[in-house]
Amino acid sequence: MAEMNFGGVIENVVTPKEFSLEKAREVLAGETIAVLGYGVQGPGQACNLRDNGFNVIVGQREGATYDKAVKDGWVPGETLFSIEEAAEKGTIVCMLLSDAAQIAVWPRIEKFMTDGKALYFSHGFGINWSDRTGIVPAAGVDVIMVAPKGSGTSLRTMFLEGRGVNASYAVHQDATGKALERVLAFGIGIGSGYLFETTFEREAVSDLTGERGSLMGAIQGLFLAQYEVLRENGHTPSEAFNETVEELTQSLMPLFSAKGMDWMYANCSTTAQRGALDWMTPFHDAIKPVMYKLYESVKSGNEAQISIDSNSQPDYREKLNEELKALRESEMWRTAEVVRQLRPENA
Repeated sequence: MAEMNFGGVIENVVTPKEFSLEKAREVLAGETIAVLGYGVQGPGQACNLRDNGFNVIVGQREGATYDKAVKDGWVPGETLFSIEEAAEKGTIVCMLLSDAAQIAVWPRIEKFMTDGKALYFSHGFGINWSDRTGIVPAAGVDVIMVAPKGSGTSLRTMFLEGRGVNASYAVHQDATGKALERVLAFGIGIGSGYLFETTFEREAVSDLTGERGSLMGAIQGLFLAQYEVLRENGHTPSEAFNETVEELTQSLMPLFSAKGMDWMYANCSTTAQRGALDWMTPFHDAIKPVMYKLYESVKSGNEAQISIDSNSQPDYREKLNEELKALRESEMWRTAEVVRQLRPENA
């Protein structure tokens, strides 16, 4: 473990230099890692662990996702089981089901979480809001988390490219005295770029805030507002989309991702620099109260309860598909389909 200075704040980070893959294999030797769920994070984590030489099994109910697991090389009755069978066989049981599915499955697998086992998560939701989810592990169980800061698809793709997605890690309950080693070994095993320390509460709150904020909710709201203003003032769909989305994602984001916002500003026109510097403060001042409102809604558990209540409705999937269809069929994202086709690599 190494101390790193992040803008004047010292944090503990772990990389494969401090905690090698060989050490990870030693720590988890004799463990059976049972990955429950093969949807979002499951495939990437399970396949990366398998490729890195760990003993992995998958628990998934039959259906299309089960068939995908079979195509990925998991063998029914040998490395692919029902969720209950996998939970019983595993010594590290990984809850990589959706938050709603975790709530539904927990009563069926709780009895298999016996003393000495570890219960693993990649999101703090179920434990942080245990009063709402009902997920309360027994005192004899390690409760650990590695939360990759990227999708399961990215985790797998970057692993195959020889790179890693950064991830946070946390120990919520150390029953065996080896929870920290277990979680760090797991993080290295799935191919994390580096691991930084957190808690289940901080991860859950920051994750829900990010999803509703700059990662998804706020970015769509910002895109749509600018696109609408341009269109309402006579700009064509192509022009509005390029000035709102395409230039940002294809040109500018790679620059400030690699070099920082100051470098990106310094390498734009003087007109763009001046305008960006002048307008970033009004945008900040307008948006920050909304971010505070969002954060308090997450922190209080209100957003978690909305998610739980929504997912428990029998027609939730149907309503969700209607909302996603409306988003997909909006003029801005129909324009995006045409613009993507016109990119040089697709021409």
